[in-house]
Amino acid sequence: MPFYYPNWINDFWRIMGLIYFGDKAHFCIPGEKRFDETAIRAFCEKEGLAFYDTATEVRRLKDNASDAFLEVVTPTDIPALLAQIPDCRALVTTGEKASSLAADALSCDIPPVGGFIDVRVASRPLRFWRMPSTSRAYPLPLEKKANAYRLLFG
Repeated sequence: MPFYYPNWINDFWRIMGLIYFGDKAHFCIPGEKRFDETAIRAFCEKEGLAFYDTATEVRRLKDNASDAFLEVVTPTDIPALLAQIPDCRALVTTGEKASSLAADALSCDIPPVGGFIDVRVASRPLRFWRMPSTSRAYPLPLEKKANAYRLLFG
């Protein structure tokens, strides 16, 4: 995938459009069912958003993206990754598996959905958030998801 959350039926970029521009279609290409990668990359650079996976090697046990059918072969070394990003102040996960992997790597509890806990990584303070999934399979209306993310970006 050329960028994170490219799937047209995932609402992540619609949520960002609502929060930052008051328009859920802000990152959508008019007349097409795809997101504007160039606009997304520029936005992320301007806002200081970075994305990475909590596992560098996974095995799909079924032809399905559900966490239940993913086997983590190699988890990401999150403290080492954060050491390369000294200005990072928050780590955000969605989904049970990603949140669990991050909590294991940070030796802490999993935050509640829509909430955070404060942790220290190599004596540096960091806010660890767990946000609701932006997948349409997650049963929460778009506006309610956007409200949860507003807390994170507020």
